[in-house]
Order: sequence, then C-alpha cells, then structure tokens
Amino acid sequence: MGLSYRWVIVGAGALMTCVGIGAMFSLAVYLQPMSMETGWSRAGISSAMTIDFLTMGIAGFGWGAASDRFGTRPVVLSSAVLLGLGLFLASRSASLIEFQLTYGILVGLAAGAFFCADIIFDSFKRLSLALYRLAERRPWCDGGGACLPAPPPALS
Repeated sequence: MGLSYRWVIVGAGALMTCVGIGAMFSLAVYLQPMSMETGWSRAGISSAMTIDFLTMGIAGFGWGAASDRFGTRPVVLSSAVLLGLGLFLASRSASLIEFQLTYGILVGLAAGAFFCADIIFDSFKRLSLALYRLAERRPWCDGGGACLPAPPPALS
C-alpha cells in the first residue's frame, strides 16, 4: 500500500509549520539567557514576540492571497527563506530595537505563511472543511487557565 502524494504534502506542511512556529516560540526559552547576555530587559525582548504575533496575523491575509494566486510551493519557499533571514539577522542584532524589528517583523511575516491552513490542505477539500469545522469546536481558553469545552454561544 503506497503513500499518496497528498499525504506527503500534508506531512511536509505539518513539519514546516512545526519548524516555523517552533522557531517563533523558542524566544520564550531563550528569554532569560538573552537578557543576561545582552543586558536588554526581559520586557523589551518579549515585546519582539508581541510584534511577531501582530505581524503574523496581518501577514496571514497576504500569504493566503499569494497562495491562491501563485500556488503553495512558492509561498512556502519564500517564507522559509524569510524565516531563515529573519532568524539570522535577529541573531546578529546589536541593539534592542534592531532585534525587535528583525525578529518581530521578519519572523512574524514568515510565520504568517506557515499558519495558513490552505498550504497543508490544498488538495484535501473535504478533509480541509472537516478540520476547519473541528477547529471551530476547540476549547477556548482565557489565558488564565479557565477553558470552555466549546466557544461561548455568542461566538458560535
């Protein structure tokens, strides 16, 4: 029984998502050592993550449109190059503002492409719809630890 090429695409998309989002979330692991090594405040370094999230959310719209227009391969390739460039430049930052802008904007732009679900499920139309429906019923958390089994009725 051979592995369908579509499942290879799903696996590659999942791997790229893990790499992209893992690189983004690794900042929390390196926060204290970076603060001690550079002398930058932890709040200043953490603000790069805020910029990252904002950029990622906005960039997702652009990456989705680019995916529709050019296909998913060029989008994934360009975002992977952008991720590498952003991480490289952020590692060479000499000032806090330079780190915030390179990490926040470049890595956020790249991660916005990896969150675009159309990249993984481009050829699985029914599976895609089922997963979107399933995602609508995911637990909703308020950040303080209280989770609801489904979205509040006003949000359904």
